Amino acid sequence: MAITIKLNSHSINDLDLSPVQTVIDKWLTEGAIANYEQQLRFEFNYPREPNDPREWSEIPEIRLWFIRLDVQYPWLPFLLDWKAGELARYTAMLVPHQFNRTEGIQYNPEALEIFMMQKVFVVNNWLQQIDLPNQSRLKSMAQMLGYELDDTLFQLMFPPKRT
Repeated sequence: MAITIKLNSHSINDLDLSPVQTVIDKWLTEGAIANYEQQLRFEFNYPREPNDPREWSEIPEIRLWFIRLDVQYPWLPFLLDWKAGELARYTAMLVPHQFNRTEGIQYNPEALEIFMMQKVFVVNNWLQQIDLPNQSRLKSMAQMLGYELDDTLFQLMFPPKRT
């Protein structure tokens, strides 16, 4: 069951993360965060002119809010509803991109690669802290962004312990 967090202009303009903190911090306190994997969505109630053609990720105030959110919860991709496009939208908030009418969002390739690898390392560390299996989750997340993670990367991240 998807959980939708509604963001209004007050929260966004004031860089107020409390709508998210209220939800996620409760899950963390209850030790139930794993139960909400890929269930989080965002809904915007932010004023725009009727003829404003920009996507949400092209509005500087919204992007800034998401940058602050990413600093607070760098492992948030774990919670986002990937099937509903939340991972792609979240990525667009943090990675330079352009919109193409026929091909959709076009991320800056180098920036996307850096973002994706940073998220792989952050989410991996966080999953280890909460004792959840990580390899298949990380591979799936990378695939959503158009990348294949080679098993060699996981061998580097988890070298055999020397005795």
